[in-house]
Amino acid sequence: MPSRNSIFSLSGLALAGAILMGVMLVRPIRHEFAAAAPQNNPGAKQSGQTESKSAGKSSPAEAPAASGSIEKRVEDFLRKWYAWGPDFQLKIGPVKPSPAGDLYEVPVEVSARGGSDTALVYVTKDGHYMLRGDLQDLNSDPLGDTMRKLNLQGAASKGPADAKIVIVEFGDLECPSCRQLDYVLRSVLPKYPQVRFVFKDFPLETIHPWAMTAAITGRCILQQSSDAFWKYHDTVYDNQDLISPETAYNKLLGFALQAGASEEKLKPCIADPKTQELVRQSMAEGHALDVTSTPTTFVDGRRLVGPDQALLEQYIQFDSPH
Repeated sequence: MPSRNSIFSLSGLALAGAILMGVMLVRPIRHEFAAAAPQNNPGAKQSGQTESKSAGKSSPAEAPAASGSIEKRVEDFLRKWYAWGPDFQLKIGPVKPSPAGDLYEVPVEVSARGGSDTALVYVTKDGHYMLRGDLQDLNSDPLGDTMRKLNLQGAASKGPADAKIVIVEFGDLECPSCRQLDYVLRSVLPKYPQVRFVFKDFPLETIHPWAMTAAITGRCILQQSSDAFWKYHDTVYDNQDLISPETAYNKLLGFALQAGASEEKLKPCIADPKTQELVRQSMAEGHALDVTSTPTTFVDGRRLVGPDQALLEQYIQFDSPH
């Protein structure tokens, strides 16, 4: 499920294709840019010509003025376009050059009523257009780059260690959508024995109060037995609705013992701060890959958000020998 309440559902707007979901959005914002331009007088004209010639060199001296102007115009445009009134807090910037060279990259964070979302927009250097999309370097190997960022050592996994197809899930044991994905995987993975599946912790602490406890307990079980971990993993999902913040520790401990874990080893491990640090390292890895919701799955580097069985199998079949 989302890591935060969707700001778009809070606003009652269907903006999935506009800001966060990566569908291209191109809007002219020239009128705001023109309004911010300096008055035309000989001195200003001469200065403006000098700045124009050096603009392509991205002079540090002129960046703050240009950045401030762009940030304000982006905020004004987004507020008007999506009817984001005073109840919506926007943080725009800092503006920086994008990898494409002729665009500025502008981070946008919008929050309201306890929820927040983030995205990147791009603005042409003349201040005329804003767009939202993913910039891809056609000379790179994006899937390989993603896989190289995934550290699979020490993570829970099942399937061939030398598998050509690797599925990596960033999941949360308290997340209902992750439970749905688990049910999907229970039916899908047996059909593809050549696939390796890896589970990495990504507990959403702000909305799931016992997710971190579940992740820590799972880590400790994994240190004892991989088979015991997967039994625990499935049992937690099957009994998700029976667990509360007040009963989580005892319930999870009980599931761990049922799975075959040793209580004598389990309790000290759960209490050890180093175990939580392992979970946070997994979370940091997810953040570095722009994981913001669970489940987020990578199938040989291809990102899949949510329990979409059809797309999951499409990815697997595409990479399977024909």
